[in-house]
Amino acid sequence: MSTSNTSNRLAQEKSPYLLQHAHNPVNWFPWGEEAFNKAKAENKPIFLSVGYSTCHWCHVMEKESFENEEVAELLNESYISIKVDREERPDIDNLYMAYCQALTGQGGWPLTVLLTPDQKPFYAGTYFPKETKYGRIGMMDMLSQIRDKWTEDRENIVKSGDDIVERMNRQQTKITQSGQFSEELVHRGYKTFESSFDEVYGGFGGAPKFPTPHHLMFLSAYSHVYQEPQALNMVRKTLDHMYSGGIYDHIGFGFSRYSTDEKWLVPHFEKMLYDNSLLAIAYLDGYRLTSDTKYAHIAESIFTYVLRDMTSPEGAFYSAEDADSEGVEGKFYVFTRDEIEEVLGLEEMHKYCNVYDITPEGNFEGNNIPNLIPFSTTEIAEQRDLNELALRTDLEEARQKLFDYREQRVHPSKDDKVLTAWNGMMIAALARASQTLQKPEYAQAAVKAADFIWEHMRREDGRLLARYRDGEAAYSAYVDDYAYLIWGLQELYEATGMAKYLQYAITLKEQLITLFWDEQQGGFYFTGQDGEQLITRTKEIYDGAMPSGNSVAAWTLAKLAAVTQDIELRQYAEQIVTTFTGTAEQYPTGYSMLLLAGLQLLQGNQEIVLAGKVEDIHFQEMIAEVQKAYLPFASLIIHADGTSGEAIRELLPHLQDKGMQQSQATAYICEGFVCHEPLTTVEALRENVHQSALSL
Repeated sequence: MSTSNTSNRLAQEKSPYLLQHAHNPVNWFPWGEEAFNKAKAENKPIFLSVGYSTCHWCHVMEKESFENEEVAELLNESYISIKVDREERPDIDNLYMAYCQALTGQGGWPLTVLLTPDQKPFYAGTYFPKETKYGRIGMMDMLSQIRDKWTEDRENIVKSGDDIVERMNRQQTKITQSGQFSEELVHRGYKTFESSFDEVYGGFGGAPKFPTPHHLMFLSAYSHVYQEPQALNMVRKTLDHMYSGGIYDHIGFGFSRYSTDEKWLVPHFEKMLYDNSLLAIAYLDGYRLTSDTKYAHIAESIFTYVLRDMTSPEGAFYSAEDADSEGVEGKFYVFTRDEIEEVLGLEEMHKYCNVYDITPEGNFEGNNIPNLIPFSTTEIAEQRDLNELALRTDLEEARQKLFDYREQRVHPSKDDKVLTAWNGMMIAALARASQTLQKPEYAQAAVKAADFIWEHMRREDGRLLARYRDGEAAYSAYVDDYAYLIWGLQELYEATGMAKYLQYAITLKEQLITLFWDEQQGGFYFTGQDGEQLITRTKEIYDGAMPSGNSVAAWTLAKLAAVTQDIELRQYAEQIVTTFTGTAEQYPTGYSMLLLAGLQLLQGNQEIVLAGKVEDIHFQEMIAEVQKAYLPFASLIIHADGTSGEAIRELLPHLQDKGMQQSQATAYICEGFVCHEPLTTVEALRENVHQSALSL
């Protein structure tokens, strides 16, 4: 990054990404009226650059162009330059990325868009080198040509901007293609995944490969509902190979953003909170479905990483870690064989290197990324007639030594802003882990994060905010923030039985519907009606790197409707799915979370009410039975005695007649607002839960 003593307006911002550019010679503005007014007053086009702090090619473009005096001079003379952190302002990013993809057929970051002074796009691309080369136009040539066109033919450029906005508005209405959601679409989604599945290395399609955990969540549920072994095989093979590859950090844990090859060997080394949150859920579901303890251990290793490296002193979760350190991608993570010998000694080095694919020539640019391709430690122990437990113990000792050695290196930079949506995901993951593994410490970590958001990331009027950093909460929360946090709070209630988290979810549900719902066509807008009015108000439905807010809302509102017995709320969930079914039919695998939500609505939500005394061991055993089971479409209500019972009855009046029978802990299993005969033994509940799982 530039070390110039001069600074631009970004020096006053909180975003780590914007602060990275605060000492560029480019006269950057943050997004806002000051920049727009200046563009109008001087009649200059806007140069919009969107990225994020851990983006490798954003760093490359900064070094090549934005730290370059020649580029800066051209930008400062002829443009008004605006920098946006896509993670703080996903509304801006979504809007202009859609334009870039429509114009060029591709997208990515850094996103580069040229706008008229009234924010209408007329040119877009992603990364531009400084000079034109290899058939790719360079920054200098592109800026010079557009400057000349703006001077000579401004009227046509402005008109083209107007036309583009019109087309974007029409495109937004096309996203809303309603249809009747059916099992046929669910099956077609499964078949499409099956046809693109990599039978050798797991995952879908070729390189680059993204984890996309919500695909695995859908396939897990599909395998369970339809007793389809191939669906579970796809999940297992993908979970196994992702863990074996270099995309998983075998030294310090956690997963990188994606793999550049089909084997999951060479990652793009940045680590994102959202990937690790959703992957933890996918591995926990894998454990619930198969009882394979390996998946539980992998999920726990993710939490070890997050709680160690990605958690603020107050308990909220940071956003990301960079791919680069000392200006080199992956430098923090790779090893030479000589380094490993130096750390472990000759004998221990041989064992570690044989297991983790460490060679003198290396597997990545002369260095080594530790990985378990093609064999697991279990297979290696069997092949070499070794005691697996002893091998694992030795490898863990070696890992700890290498971790301690690696800790002395220059660390990649950390984006320490707190994002509500991504924290909602990690709260959901930790709460699910607490239930699945019966480890309350994970729920305690989730409680800290949820309480932090509730106390520090809401306005005085209760409106949720999207970002917190350095003592400041800012930006009206987006649909993703609401949907993911509601999900996390529901999971947290089921993990703890604390009624306040269910109350928080209900409160946020009201805001979500009031602020975001489209009364005309259905579905949720990305921004609230009280948010900044951009040139187009968009809806997001594509389940890409993260599931869309609409898909997650459909999933989580359906569950909340079952718990609260709110028929109208279920209708909102149904209408989301109906509203976007026509879109999903065109490319089902792009909407895996929507398919999961639709499958949930088809199957019907199950409500399991457990009533009892907190100190009663049978009551606690009943809770554990439900919490550990894989019941993707069930919701747990803990109706305990005492003050917590009063709180939950106040929230859910229908619990009044669902108390203990003959002073015994009692379970009520309800579907479609009808409850079966109450159960009063752990054995009866266990059998019923098992049957419920099989009959889904």
